[in-house]
Amino acid sequence: MAVIMSEKICKTYNDGGVPVKALKDVDMEIEDGEFTAIVGPSGSGKTTLLNVIGGLDTLTSGKLRVGDKEISEMTPNDLIEFRLNNIGFVFQAYNLIPVLTAIENVEFIMLLQKVSKEERRGRARELLKSVGLEDMINRKPIELSGGQQQRVAVARALASRPRFVLADEPTANLDTASAENLLDIMERMNDEHKMTFIFSTHDQRVVRRARRVITLKDGQVDTDERKGENG
Repeated sequence: MAVIMSEKICKTYNDGGVPVKALKDVDMEIEDGEFTAIVGPSGSGKTTLLNVIGGLDTLTSGKLRVGDKEISEMTPNDLIEFRLNNIGFVFQAYNLIPVLTAIENVEFIMLLQKVSKEERRGRARELLKSVGLEDMINRKPIELSGGQQQRVAVARALASRPRFVLADEPTANLDTASAENLLDIMERMNDEHKMTFIFSTHDQRVVRRARRVITLKDGQVDTDERKGENG
């Protein structure tokens, strides 16, 4: 069943008075529980596509359904509520809150969801344990390595129990061991909890793990490959 479906979606930016077409008539369907990589050269529209799926950016035209919601028709307040309860984001730059500890960063989205203190703390501890950081829960981001910060970011993305996880170049700043460990965690969450993962990436380590690879070129879908069971 398609849980993300786009129909002729377009996104045009204004760059100093010059229109730049970042997405051009993109038709795409993502099935529930997929582990998909969106690839392509810089400027091909990967991050823009992820941002419109996540409701972080608005469409210029076309229709986009995520879950049972028509993203293109939602109000800004409805989008905030939808993102909070349905989508987990992992960014290249981590985007952790510097003054909060690792466990407080993971708890933060649950605080917005009005989850009780006891449940927040328990779920955050369990998630940090699952990403191998149970001994670092009280460290602030500046006290963590890049790989550790990204693992906190993944735990935070999963804390809201989202249907979808959107990851924009999540391994770009990581060494091989950290990247492979992070991907192991994401694959496990995908397998065990059937979360839908969509990556925007240049990283072949991510591409090798993906079970579907969508290639963008000049804002359009160029190829769409589903790998076999042993692919």
